Amino acid sequence: MKKFDKERLLLAVAGPVIALVVAVALTSVVLLASGQNPFEPYTLMFQQATYSDIQVLIVNQASLYYIAALAVAIGFRMNLFNIGVDGQYQLAAMMAAVVGAHVALPAVLQVPLLMVTAICTGAFWAGIAGVLKVTRGVSEVVATIMLNAIATSVIAYLWLPDVFGVKLGNNNTTGEMHKSGWIPGFSMGDAGEIYGLVILAVLLGIGYWIVLNRTRFGFDLRASGASESAAAASGVDPKRMVLTAMLLSGGIAGLAGLPILLGDTHTYSLNFPTGIGFLGIGIALLGRNSPVGIAFAALLWAWLDKASPELDYHGYDKEIAVIMQGLIVIAVVVSYEAVREWGLRRQQRRVGAELAAGHVLGANNTEKEVAGR
Repeated sequence: MKKFDKERLLLAVAGPVIALVVAVALTSVVLLASGQNPFEPYTLMFQQATYSDIQVLIVNQASLYYIAALAVAIGFRMNLFNIGVDGQYQLAAMMAAVVGAHVALPAVLQVPLLMVTAICTGAFWAGIAGVLKVTRGVSEVVATIMLNAIATSVIAYLWLPDVFGVKLGNNNTTGEMHKSGWIPGFSMGDAGEIYGLVILAVLLGIGYWIVLNRTRFGFDLRASGASESAAAASGVDPKRMVLTAMLLSGGIAGLAGLPILLGDTHTYSLNFPTGIGFLGIGIALLGRNSPVGIAFAALLWAWLDKASPELDYHGYDKEIAVIMQGLIVIAVVVSYEAVREWGLRRQQRRVGAELAAGHVLGANNTEKEVAGR
């Protein structure tokens, strides 16, 4: 491996490793300050990860996190901060559930219909922020935050019995979807089932890597994110790329809720998971917008979620895992900046050394030419 490649690999790995070490250290300090054992909680959570039923729960949860993080990562690659992934995926899941409950087609048509519904809903909701940005210069951060709040109100309206809501006790639902839209999982015996749409998460990760690294569109996207003026000089329309990136981000966000919707709940209700879009931001940061890095980060987040309830039975608060997740996000931002500055200093020293070596070589050649005359 070339020296340059080794340095790039070192820089890519250093940030996440530093973030995890700092997060663990700070969480241990919190435990010590509260008079508790700073090591036992980690031991208990690692033990949970050895049980097959917990492993199934981790994989299932990670599939949702992974898709949401990919949606965030697309925005990051374009230098856009799509905070609206949470609203986009919730609204998309509800619309897919409504269609699934009111339309009955053969499975070969029903499942694609539900996916297209989710993609179009998420893309439409993100596209509003994209249009506002390219036409009126409205920050996508402000626009997507407001759209999250609006999505919550839209969902509450759609839950009304006079609209699409079906009341089951104290729970608001959209009614059970037709079975032709259900996607069977992979049976793990007594451990449970892995969602069938885990495969979708894998395919999205592969597609994400191919599009960004092996296509002209991916190059234009990354170039526009790095420098809009430079991209415009090369013939790329920055506004078009902004809108396209927001539509893609929203479309993928719309798929984030489908693994659990089509594989488990088969309805959208008050019990449907929320906050996945916000967690996707931290996961994308930890994974450095890389499909492989995001996969490991999603598994880490899911492990913290699914293993932490065991802490309640041993006198520890399960919120320890939430504290660690928050510290990881903070540590990621700080460590990446520190690693970036360290990398820049190394590059500057290397360039300086090469220039100095070139100057010495040029001087020696001049002396030889003079001596030869």
